[in-house]
Amino acid sequence: MRRLAVSIVTLFVLCQCIIAGNEGGSVSPLYFGPNALPVPEMSDGTVSQRLYAEVAFDLYPGFYGDLTRTISAKVNIPLFSRRVNLSVWMPVVEFYDNTEESMDWQNSVGRKKSGYEFGNLCISTDIQVLEQSRFRPDIVVRAALITASGDSEEYARFYDAPAYFFDASLSKSIEMRHLFFKSVRLTLNGGFLCWQTDKSVQNDAYMYGVMASLDTRLADVSVAWQGYTGWQRNGDRPMVVRADIGFHAGKFRPLIAYEYGIRDYPFHHIRAGLGYIF
Repeated sequence: MRRLAVSIVTLFVLCQCIIAGNEGGSVSPLYFGPNALPVPEMSDGTVSQRLYAEVAFDLYPGFYGDLTRTISAKVNIPLFSRRVNLSVWMPVVEFYDNTEESMDWQNSVGRKKSGYEFGNLCISTDIQVLEQSRFRPDIVVRAALITASGDSEEYARFYDAPAYFFDASLSKSIEMRHLFFKSVRLTLNGGFLCWQTDKSVQNDAYMYGVMASLDTRLADVSVAWQGYTGWQRNGDRPMVVRADIGFHAGKFRPLIAYEYGIRDYPFHHIRAGLGYIF
C-alpha cells in the first residue's frame, strides 16, 4: 500500500512537470522572444528591380515588462531578370532585459535576466509571376528559408531549428490624378509556414494577410493585418496589425513603423530605419 501511494505521488508530480513544460516551454511565438518567428512582412506584389539595402533599429516592449532592442538589416538583390530578386534579412543582434514575470511566462530552462543574442538569417527568392494591367493584378510568389543560426532556445530567445515558408501576394493599384496623392493599393496574401518543434515533429501553419497602401509624393503609407495559424494550438497563432511609413528622400528611404500583437505575440514593435536604393 505504501509503495502504491509513493508511485501515485511520483506519477502525479511527473504529470505536473510535463504539463507545465508543455504550457510554458512550447516552441511557439507566444513563449519566445520577438525575433524567434515573427509574422513575416508581406510583399506588396512587386519585386525590387534595383539593389536595395536597409538598416533599422527595432524596439520591442513586451506585455510582461520585458524589453528587447534589435539591430536588423535587409537587402534586396535583383537577379538574372527584372522579375526575380533575392531577399536577405535578419535581426543581426538583439539585446534583451527580462523581468521575473516574463521569465515565469516563458518558463525557459535557463533564467537569464539580460543578455544579447545573434539572430536567424532569412533568405527568400521573390518572383513576379504577373504584372498589373487594366484587368490583371500584380502577383508575387516567395520561397523563403529561415536558418537556425540564432541559438539560445534554453533562454526562449530563438528556436534551435530551421523553418521555411511559401506565400503569394496579389495586388492592384488605382492611380489618382492628384498633385500629392499618386495611388492607392490593396494587397491580399496567403501562404504556408512550417517550423520544427522537436526531432520528429513539425508545426504547419497557414499564412494570411490584407494590406492597404497609399502612395504620395512625400511618403508611402501602409496598414496591414496579418498572421499565421498552426495546428498545435500552443500559442502558435500570432496575429498582428502593422502601420508603416516610408519617406521619399532621393535614393534614401527613411522609415518608421509600429506593430501590435493582437494574439499569441505579446509585444509592441517600434521600428526606425534607413534604406538606400542603389
